[in-house]
Amino acid sequence: MADHIIAVNDGGLLLLGCGKMGSAMLRGWFDAGVRADAVTIIDPYPSDWLLSLEADGLSLNPDEPGRPKVCVLAVKPQMMGDAAPRIAAFGDGGTMFVSVAAGTTIATLERLLSGRAPIVRAMPNTPAAVGRGITALIGNGVSSGADLDLSENLLQAVGKTVRLQSEDQMDAVTAVSGSGPAYVFHLIEVLAAAGEAEGLDPDLALSLARATVGGAGHLAEHVDDHPAQLRVNVTSPGGTTAAALDVLMDDETGFPALVRKAVTRAAARSRELGAE
Repeated sequence: MADHIIAVNDGGLLLLGCGKMGSAMLRGWFDAGVRADAVTIIDPYPSDWLLSLEADGLSLNPDEPGRPKVCVLAVKPQMMGDAAPRIAAFGDGGTMFVSVAAGTTIATLERLLSGRAPIVRAMPNTPAAVGRGITALIGNGVSSGADLDLSENLLQAVGKTVRLQSEDQMDAVTAVSGSGPAYVFHLIEVLAAAGEAEGLDPDLALSLARATVGGAGHLAEHVDDHPAQLRVNVTSPGGTTAAALDVLMDDETGFPALVRKAVTRAAARSRELGAE
C-alpha cells in the first residue's frame, strides 16, 4: 500500500465529483497517507469540508487541472457526458482512470477518452462511508497489472475489494452489493415496524432491529460457518425462530422469491443504464 500512496503523492490524483461516495473515498485516502496537496477536486457544489481543505493544499475546481497519475470518476452516470470533456485531454494513455459511475460501461468510457487510456471500472457500495464497503473491479484491455494493483489499493481504503473475470458480471454485482445495502436498510425498517405492531415502543423497536441486523451481519462476516449453518444454529425445532422462518423461507411468498425478483430487476436496470 505504501508504494502506491507514494506514487499518488508524487503523481497526483484528480477526483471528478465529490458527493457521498467521492467524499468517503477521499477520507479513506487521507487516512491511508495521501496528502491533500496531491489531490485535485472538480465538483460544482463543494462541501464546506472540501473548502476547508484548500488551506492544506488541496486544489479545488482549478481552471486548468494538471495532469494526474490517477483520475477517479465519481460523478452520477447521467452526468458523465457533460463531465468527460474536462478530463478528455488526459485520455492519451498517461493517466489511469478509475470509474465508480454505476452502469457506465468500459466501452462508453473508452469512447469518451479516445480508447488509449487504462481504465478500471469499479462498483463500490455505500458502507464505504464507514470503511466497510466492498468494491468489485475490472480493467480494460489497456490497463496493466500495476494499474489494477494501484486501483485496488485506492479502493481498499474504504473496504474490501474483489476482481471480476468479465465486465458482464458487473450488472449482477450492482444488483447484489451495489444496491444491496438498500435492501438491508429496508429490512431494518420493516423489522422495526413489525416490532411496533407487536407492542414495542418505536425507538426500542428500531434500536433492536438496527443492532440485530448489524450484529448478525458482523457475525456472518467474521466466522467460517456458511450463513445457512448460522441460521440452523439459532433455529430450535418447533421454536419461535422456526415459526418465523416457515413464513420467510416460503418458496413462493418468502425471501427466496422476493430477493430473486429484486436482484433480477436491479440487474436488468443496470444493463439498461449501460445501454443508454
